[in-house]
Amino acid sequence: MTGRLVVVHPDADVLAQAAAARLLTRLLDVQSVRRPVHVVLTGGTVGIRTLAAAAASPLVGAVDWSGVHLWWGDERYLPAGDPDRNETQARAALLDALTASWGLPEGNVHPMAGPDAADSPEASAQAYAAELAAHAEAGAAAPAFDVLLLGMGPDGHVASLFPGHEALAAGGTTVGVHHSPKPPAERVSLTFEAVNAAREVWVVAAGAEKAEQAAAALAGHTVTEVPASGVHGTDRTLWLLDTAASDAP
Repeated sequence: MTGRLVVVHPDADVLAQAAAARLLTRLLDVQSVRRPVHVVLTGGTVGIRTLAAAAASPLVGAVDWSGVHLWWGDERYLPAGDPDRNETQARAALLDALTASWGLPEGNVHPMAGPDAADSPEASAQAYAAELAAHAEAGAAAPAFDVLLLGMGPDGHVASLFPGHEALAAGGTTVGVHHSPKPPAERVSLTFEAVNAAREVWVVAAGAEKAEQAAAALAGHTVTEVPASGVHGTDRTLWLLDTAASDAP
């Protein structure tokens, strides 16, 4: 594990634009040395704004999207097409354009199943674990994600791993989440084991309400208190913040 690098941008809009440019450039760099490329997407306001910025970037057409696989770090256990699903928002912001205009195969998009396709969050998690394993190198439980994007909540949660929640201790690559303190109560999430196997982990956070927990995570508070403190990449860990999120009281 390498140390964390903190990059601060003036505001949330610049943060989203910069994160999008950084992501597309990273994909181009990785494609020059290996294929396929595996990316984990996140939801949330800044996460979706980042995807929308990527869709509008002149760099989007330079990426060979036929060699990119897209995954999610977590999902609300809701039916396909529900407007509150991270997948639904990501498709509207970027993925629909990639499949329509830039050659992204639908089979390279890997959403987490909702109640219309899986009987429980556990069943969805198990199915996702199997899909991760099917795209992993021999002997691995999941692909070595080239970039794994994470948002962070005002309580310090990442993916659907919340402070003090039993899912924090889950093994394997995925976990069904019940009794989430943030609605909806049922979710599916990658575990720390899966997140921390990524080559690069990027935590993207904006807003003054995130500042206290961002500072606590960077100071190394316990994972039970601040789950974001427990995420890292094997090659690089980036904290991409706006000024408000970086200015702890």
